[in-house]
Amino acid sequence: FTPSLEDFDDMLEPTDLALKAGNIDNRWKDVQSAFEQMLRMTLGVSMVDESLSPEERHAVLDGDTSVEAIAKRIRNGQYKKIVVMSGAGVSTSAGIPDFRSPGTGLYDNLQKYNLPSPQMVFDIEYFKTRPDPFFMVAKELYPGHFKPTATHYFIRLLAEKGLLLRNYTQNVDTLERLAGIHSDLLVEAHGSFATAHCSSCKEPFEESWVRDEIFADRVPRCCCGGIVKPDIVFFGEPLPRRFAELNQKDLQECDLLIVLGTSLKVRPFSDLVGKCKLTTPRLLINMEEVGTSLYGGFTFGHAQNYRDVKMIGACDDGVRALAEMLGWTAELDALIGLPEPKEIPHDEPAVCVVQGTNGNTA
Repeated sequence: FTPSLEDFDDMLEPTDLALKAGNIDNRWKDVQSAFEQMLRMTLGVSMVDESLSPEERHAVLDGDTSVEAIAKRIRNGQYKKIVVMSGAGVSTSAGIPDFRSPGTGLYDNLQKYNLPSPQMVFDIEYFKTRPDPFFMVAKELYPGHFKPTATHYFIRLLAEKGLLLRNYTQNVDTLERLAGIHSDLLVEAHGSFATAHCSSCKEPFEESWVRDEIFADRVPRCCCGGIVKPDIVFFGEPLPRRFAELNQKDLQECDLLIVLGTSLKVRPFSDLVGKCKLTTPRLLINMEEVGTSLYGGFTFGHAQNYRDVKMIGACDDGVRALAEMLGWTAELDALIGLPEPKEIPHDEPAVCVVQGTNGNTA
């Protein structure tokens, strides 16, 4: 197989948040990563780190890269610091579209907004000059329309059993919070609708007021004239400080990495897969195989794969199958049947000034 220039262009898809801000270092890393993938495809270059001895690699899963092997070790108490990475695929069964699925993904359904490109709806510079398309999309995606999925409750079950070190999520839908996962265990890598600030003076605003403005088809505005934006990360904005503060330590500390429902195309979130220790098993539950690269990525199908396990299919189906192997089905079903909170759970009461539509402070 010889990659075409079109393949190379796909590998360089400009979805890196830092790249949109002009970060040269990240741009170079994208080029390097794409070149490495081309080498792997054309030359069959080894993807397995050679710093571990064959005996050390074998000891990770005793040579058994199956889901059953992962489940057995969870049952036996061998994994007590599990990190979960989750993307849009964990929320699709709730009715929220993912971004990239042909025909149904969010990017494929933005033509009606006449954007230069679908990604521009989340571009911070474009937002400053034309915010209306984002708020029309936000109205469709806003928390309150959707309920947590079986996958969200499986993550909560890991937390209740004291096994969840952290859930890193790309999603802004707050369904993790609605499922009852405590904020201490969450890193909302791309922000969320739970809080909002003025994009000019940074004044915090109540989420409920922002929601009312959006559903009234008004662009929320601060008394300073700035646009009030939910605290979700746009292209061209830095990721939350919490992501930078915790990810290196968490990934080095975790003893099992579970990756759920993500394309692993957006950096730096996708880089987390390669940050865990070489002795940490990694389980992917996803509609397709993703995240394979020369250094740090998954090694599915490689003759020397010793730690990477995959379940190809819908996330809810995957976690239910895993719960059955663990003997947790009844507990998972019980969580799914619990009543949900009527409001998005917050860490603490928001300290906000709310601007009324008549220019007065409400």
